[in-house]
Amino acid sequence: MKQFLYSYATGTAARELVNTCLSQIGDIPEEANLGFIYATDALANELEHILHLLQQATGIKHWSGTLGISICAKDKEFYDQPALVIMLCDFPEDSFRIIPSERSEVTPYLSEHKDWIQQNGATFAVIHGDPTNPSTPALIESLSSGLGEGFFVGGLTSSQTLNSQIADTIVSGGISGVLFSSSNEVAAGHTQGCSPIGPIRLITEARGNVITELDQQRALKVLKDDVGEVLSRDLNRLGGYVFVGLPLKGSDTGDYMIRNLIGIDAGKEIIAIGDVVQPGDTLMFCHRDGNSAREDMIRMLEKLKQQCAGRRPKGAVYYSCMGRGRHQFGENSEELKMITEVLGEIPLVGFFANGEIFHNRLYGFTGVLNLFF
Repeated sequence: MKQFLYSYATGTAARELVNTCLSQIGDIPEEANLGFIYATDALANELEHILHLLQQATGIKHWSGTLGISICAKDKEFYDQPALVIMLCDFPEDSFRIIPSERSEVTPYLSEHKDWIQQNGATFAVIHGDPTNPSTPALIESLSSGLGEGFFVGGLTSSQTLNSQIADTIVSGGISGVLFSSSNEVAAGHTQGCSPIGPIRLITEARGNVITELDQQRALKVLKDDVGEVLSRDLNRLGGYVFVGLPLKGSDTGDYMIRNLIGIDAGKEIIAIGDVVQPGDTLMFCHRDGNSAREDMIRMLEKLKQQCAGRRPKGAVYYSCMGRGRHQFGENSEELKMITEVLGEIPLVGFFANGEIFHNRLYGFTGVLNLFF
């Protein structure tokens, strides 16, 4: 296959969705050996039937995917409707392994595939995670460490119903996906949806997710200084606009993870954030900014274009935050269209996640793009 084959369909009936997708694809190449599948959560109860029909009709045994409140295919974003996207891929024989749902530890999986992992230099994976499992971030880090600095792309299921994933069968509760050998060439990048509005601050007093002091000053005072007088007049306005960026230790690119500002105690002048921190850590306050998000998206795409070195990728997967898409770039699939504008016509599938996975960490308000060659 010169390029992977993708298709999409909308509707509520499983068989009609599958038939529509497969009619767009046409003949199924014999070499197709892995399928990606993403469906909106409106199809949660139909997902098992859809998977069975696809396996039966294509002869492809291995499938990976999950549910999303919204999903995407190439330059289209699907919202507020039952929709299905699939991509059929051909990878070298014996060059990938399905990761079943690992809910509490990854050691058994690593032990089972130890020889194959070592022989094939397998460190790259596409990962889907369950947002309701508090161990999900630790599972991602443990799998990466167990692979010897594994590099992942993916996202957490986003659904108002079931948190189903696909790993050859319907699973839930942990992390699942596909682990690839080094014979599969990829290029990955991520883009931030929030930009800093103040300097990096040292956490001088904190417990759990509650921060008392920054730079030896009351945390709320520092927050007010950084966001400015206008926003400080009404702290209720900060929700959904001001976030916390946690700089990554050892990063030479200035990378940071976005976390929510989840609470303010004006009397005690303390704040609470959506992650656990400790004295000695650093943070910076950030805000959602459509213009800077667009600029950073283009930066990521141009960098990936350079890595293509004139080659045309066979396909791509894209994982964006639920807060991006139409909420940050516009209603007309503007986020996905940027990918096509810079990289050209590439088969692409993905979904809008409840948290995005890049390298070995869980991000928020980011877009994660991976190209397959």
